[in-house]
Amino acid sequence: MFDKFFPDEYLASTYVIPFEELYEKGYRGVIFDIDNTLVPHGAPADERAKKLFTRLNKIGFSSCLLSNNQKPRVEMFNQEIQTAYIYNAHKPSIKNYEKAMKIMGTTKERTLFVGDQLFTDVWGAKRTGIHSILVKRYLEKIVLHFYKKKRKLDKKG
Repeated sequence: MFDKFFPDEYLASTYVIPFEELYEKGYRGVIFDIDNTLVPHGAPADERAKKLFTRLNKIGFSSCLLSNNQKPRVEMFNQEIQTAYIYNAHKPSIKNYEKAMKIMGTTKERTLFVGDQLFTDVWGAKRTGIHSILVKRYLEKIVLHFYKKKRKLDKKG
């Protein structure tokens, strides 16, 4: 029942994702949510975010910000990052996930999505067929309960 909301991976922070390993596995594009994924809600790009995008460029990744926020918020964050972006994305609609891949020149098999919300970010990525990484410490509790339960069953099976 809740499988459609389960991320492919669940990590404590965007900043612990092993992007070098993911690149070696064939991924070439990363789509990011902004608020509570890269920085706290409403914050500008901080040093960690700036270093991350520099690192991604050096690795060879294309990137795109995909946010349900309005243009002023996304542009303010992107001033220091200077990557592609889509604002007012209407996640979980797949339209703008596909647009982000077109901008980056990637396919769903070679694209990652990193976000903090199950019902918009992860669900949209899954509906699009993109590998999803959830980076949030406090999930919607009932879905996390079933996610953990299913993972245990999958490992036993």
